[in-house]
Amino acid sequence: MTYALAPHAIPSIPVAGTDLRFPVHRIYCIGRNYADHAAEMGATVDRVQPMFFMKPNDAIVINDGDVPYPSATQELHHEVEMVVALARGGRDIPAAHALEHVYAYGVGLDLTRRDLQSIAKKKGNPWDTAKGFDHSAPVSNLHRVAEHGHPSGRALTLEVNGERRQATDLSQMIFNVAEIIHELSKFYELQSGDLIFTGTPAGVALLQRGDRFRAVLEGVATLEGRII
Repeated sequence: MTYALAPHAIPSIPVAGTDLRFPVHRIYCIGRNYADHAAEMGATVDRVQPMFFMKPNDAIVINDGDVPYPSATQELHHEVEMVVALARGGRDIPAAHALEHVYAYGVGLDLTRRDLQSIAKKKGNPWDTAKGFDHSAPVSNLHRVAEHGHPSGRALTLEVNGERRQATDLSQMIFNVAEIIHELSKFYELQSGDLIFTGTPAGVALLQRGDRFRAVLEGVATLEGRII
């Protein structure tokens, strides 16, 4: 096959403890998956129908890299999240078998241009420019289920400049990992290489140029970086 232009490289994430890299297909995110965060945003929680959005696969920032402060915003917010990496996909995946599709876990930030999101909400417009921008998905190395199992009851925390900003326990998720995969597969045919950001707890706040962050999924993964 001859391309009209040179194809872009496939974004990928290192797999901890190996020389392997995980090729990223799509990045799915779930909103309002912790009740305390929904409350701080003035939103209600719908236990029947989760809310999903997406980021481009090349939005990832890996290897504890510097994160450029995005354009067109004065309110860049952090949202720490557990990240799920899929080994295989499918449609209408039963929740009882959903965890069989998981390859690895990590921790990441769903960076958000909050001012753009607020404007979009008021106008009833999509959130794309608020969520799906360049470098909006810093993510740690991935840690395989085969070695570490599925995280349960683990702490999820974020520090900025050494100060604790966000903290929760994974048991506080409204939709757990199996349920998220099940619900997502009703809307999309999931694929190997998909990432799922699983929602953030309360405590989202501003990031400034020069800030250093440290996100931790207890006993699994750590992500460190700097806003430049």
